[in-house]
Amino acid sequence: MSDSLTTTIHVLNLHCGSCVLSIEQALATLDPSPLSVDVSVVNQSISVTHSHSLPPTAIENAVVDAGFDVDADKVDQSHDHRQKHFEQCTFCRNAQPSSLPPSFCLTLSISGMSCASCVNSITRALEGISGVSNIAVSLLEKSATAKLDQEDLTKPVIQAIEDCGFDAQLISIEPVPGSTPRSFNTSARTISLRVAGMFCPNCPSRAMVALEALGPRVNVLSPFSSHVDPVVELSYEPNAPSLTIRTIIAALEASNDPPFRVSLNKPPSLEDRAKVMHSKEQRRLLYRFLVTLVTAIPTFIIGVVYMSLVHANDPVKMWFMEPIWAGNAPRSSWALFFLSLPVMFYGCGHFHRRSFKEIYALWRPGSKTPILRRLVRFGSMNLLVSMGVSVAFFASVGLLARAATQPRKNQGDTTTYFDSVVFLTLFLLAGRYLEAYSKAKTADAIAALSRLRPVSAQLLVSASTELEDPSEKPVDYDPEKADDNSRLGSERRIVSVPLDLLEIGDIVRCNNGQTPPADGTIVSVFSEETADAHIFDESMLTGESMPVTKYAGDKVFLGSVNKSNTVFIRVDSVGGGNFLDGIVAIVREGATRRAPIERLADLITGYFVPAITLLAVVTWLIWMILGYSGALPDDYLDVDGGGWLVWSLQFSIAVFVVACPCGIGLAAPTALLVGSGLAAKAGILARGGGEAFQELSQVDIIVFDKTGTLTTGADPSVCDSLFPSIATDVSREDLLGMAAALESASSHPLGRAILKYCTENAAKDRTGSQIEETPGMGVRGRFASYNMVLGSQAFVERQNGAVIDPATAETVENWKSQARSVVFVAISSDTSAVLQVAAVFAVSDALRDEAAGVIAWFKKQGVTPWIISGDNPKTTLAVAKQVGIAEEHVIAGILPHEKGEKIEMLQSRPATRSRWFSRRGTTIARSVVAMVGDGINDSVALTVADVGIAIGSGSDVAISSASFILLSSDLRSLATLCKLSGRIMNRVRINFGWACIYNIIALPIAAGCLYPAGKIRLDPVWASLAMALSSVSVVLSSLALRLGSVA
Repeated sequence: MSDSLTTTIHVLNLHCGSCVLSIEQALATLDPSPLSVDVSVVNQSISVTHSHSLPPTAIENAVVDAGFDVDADKVDQSHDHRQKHFEQCTFCRNAQPSSLPPSFCLTLSISGMSCASCVNSITRALEGISGVSNIAVSLLEKSATAKLDQEDLTKPVIQAIEDCGFDAQLISIEPVPGSTPRSFNTSARTISLRVAGMFCPNCPSRAMVALEALGPRVNVLSPFSSHVDPVVELSYEPNAPSLTIRTIIAALEASNDPPFRVSLNKPPSLEDRAKVMHSKEQRRLLYRFLVTLVTAIPTFIIGVVYMSLVHANDPVKMWFMEPIWAGNAPRSSWALFFLSLPVMFYGCGHFHRRSFKEIYALWRPGSKTPILRRLVRFGSMNLLVSMGVSVAFFASVGLLARAATQPRKNQGDTTTYFDSVVFLTLFLLAGRYLEAYSKAKTADAIAALSRLRPVSAQLLVSASTELEDPSEKPVDYDPEKADDNSRLGSERRIVSVPLDLLEIGDIVRCNNGQTPPADGTIVSVFSEETADAHIFDESMLTGESMPVTKYAGDKVFLGSVNKSNTVFIRVDSVGGGNFLDGIVAIVREGATRRAPIERLADLITGYFVPAITLLAVVTWLIWMILGYSGALPDDYLDVDGGGWLVWSLQFSIAVFVVACPCGIGLAAPTALLVGSGLAAKAGILARGGGEAFQELSQVDIIVFDKTGTLTTGADPSVCDSLFPSIATDVSREDLLGMAAALESASSHPLGRAILKYCTENAAKDRTGSQIEETPGMGVRGRFASYNMVLGSQAFVERQNGAVIDPATAETVENWKSQARSVVFVAISSDTSAVLQVAAVFAVSDALRDEAAGVIAWFKKQGVTPWIISGDNPKTTLAVAKQVGIAEEHVIAGILPHEKGEKIEMLQSRPATRSRWFSRRGTTIARSVVAMVGDGINDSVALTVADVGIAIGSGSDVAISSASFILLSSDLRSLATLCKLSGRIMNRVRINFGWACIYNIIALPIAAGCLYPAGKIRLDPVWASLAMALSSVSVVLSSLALRLGSVA
């Protein structure tokens, strides 16, 4: 029989390092003391190795008495219990609300946007509402986000958008993190259920009785309003398998005969809504295009073939030219009039409606928009198209009416633009359809990530468990898994359940070639599997092509692929808390961050429509005045009727139609969205969006942290140690035990190395108090009658006054010259207040194999590499020398907040590279600085830098401060990111330049500037084709980024 037992306890409210310390202190008071205690914040569990004389119930009671919940069935809701936990949990104390009033993040889905002018009109409308800020409108995602000071501003925001002529639908309204108090209980899950099968007013009450029977663990937040709208919102404490979403659904279904049909009421995501909108828009445009195409065939035959190409004596042409019904209006003009009617009012109808709404929103009663602004900033592409087609149509109606009042002749007056109305609309709709289709393709980045999620999961349940829901189905016997099926025995079985019905703690099976249904931990269902290795391909998440080997106890992620035998996984995250959900959220957030060049596009498109309207009117007046004044030759007048007034209208219509702000507005967002998708495929998350891409493409200086960035930081180890003689009676085992206690809650790589060394060298279990950590420097604490300080030389010697003897100092200098990090341990007793260095450790942290090559690549690109580190200067200089960074570009031995000051110092240097548009709007050509880091002590520098780049293996604080997140720790991802940023911004410039050049060239031609030189002009029909192709070409140019390799 073994001399010891291992007890594992799941703790619901285990949040942070202070919780770890509290639990360790509580367990240390037990008699007999546990042999070892392993507390995991990530897995929210405690593993205690103890003797048989210490019962597991005593361990559980000690944890509960310390203010922790170990079972969802036994959650202590008393104030004293929660207050006790609150007082010792740093996480919960920091989660308290600030003194500022709460604010809310509003997310809307918007349909009807077609160009950058639409985005501008919505943005301007929302900017006029007091209490609305941080407005971000995405044309490609068909969405908008805004920060609201009050939740009841939601309706005014939606109304303002609808007043602009667009349809807005609420997606979510959530408190901004940190502005509202966080619940003590972080394990509660909130769900919304839809119950089908309710046919009378008594049905909701029966369902509510079933929910109440589940006990106080289920809390109904929003009951059924009626049997017509059978939706209930509730929260509960999952405790698999006794209380899960599956048991709740089963209870609801069993409350009625025949059973209710219950499903999770899950609103569609932004991407799903955008996909529906894109499809709806494409269908609408396609139907209108087909109607116009059918109309264009007879229009082409009558208006082009017979009127222009067939000989004048052709009997069919003469029949078309014959006046009918009234005056001198020929049969051809009447035919073209009736053919153009469905095109004018159906094919072009949505352009007219949107134009009217835009103008009405600007001039509606009560509008707060200044009069001058209404005159100089109005309209969108819809207005230009509507005006161009309307001028052609109503001018033709006027000409037809004029001909109908003229005396009848042998051949009627055929001067109309009805055929131009049809062909204008045909080409416009064709271009809009291609543009809509292409824009939908550019928005595939987030949808592609979401498609990594499977539909169902194979859940391991006991054989006695009944199928709780019709969605749960037993998995058919599979000969390829016969071994697994047989080893499960008669007590367990596998059922297939929808992904949304999983709970934390469920055990699921993942077969070869499948992705885990949720983030989780590999568990050993069969005892002989403990040492089995499992291979997972995480390339879709991190961009790393090499598979990763996993063992029991290792984390696996939704989106990775199992490349080995069947593996069983304990679910750790559900309901949007998976790693993949985090990636999607970051990519979505990045899509709303706009590049500075987009602000220039907004400025241009904001004044584009008024400028074009003015140019079209001026063009018409100039040609008409020149014609009637006799300044133009008579042979210029090539129309049968209407004179110079009608002739000059051709140029005005062409100006309206050829002008295209869409290309300018789409130049940046399409390229940036495609680029963000490519970055995500390479394992790089662009949290900073377009702004970060633009800044990185112009970077002058790149700054690296040392530990965990240039070095691996994953498994540093103590390679040498020194224990100077001191005047205390502390044994080496006690000393190591105290050092281990100080480092037990540290996440710093050097701290982990010290803890590992102490554990392997017979350290005694010691419990400390008054433990205080200085990020990036060290930690201090008290043990019985001793005070201990552990950390860097500057922290121990300068800040705490420890004495280092000359012999120790000489040894330390030798270690530093070998690029080793040095950690000091100093101790003092109650009888002697002087801190004496009792131990010194040399920690070896291997350089990343690719570090030197990446540094050399940056130098070749003209980017200057620097190191900023909190480690001692000598060690940092040694590392710099190994990777090829100049000695004068090394800053070491500084505190975390000083890193931010040094970044600002580097930013004040003059720029070494030319740049487009500073995000700060300054004309001073200063250096653009990028910072690469991974730890909490890097967060200030990452925030201050123009571009913060976090290594994905780093701390959550570092990641939340960064513009880019590298999911792979390989520094070669940095080079990939910089190359991709350059490609993206080059494509933005190409798109923007092409769109501007197109308008600069096309507008003078449409206005008739070349007409005196050989009667060269742009007919309105061909002008519409040119306009359509200009915006389509910009989108296709952005999609071309997908060609070739990512780097």
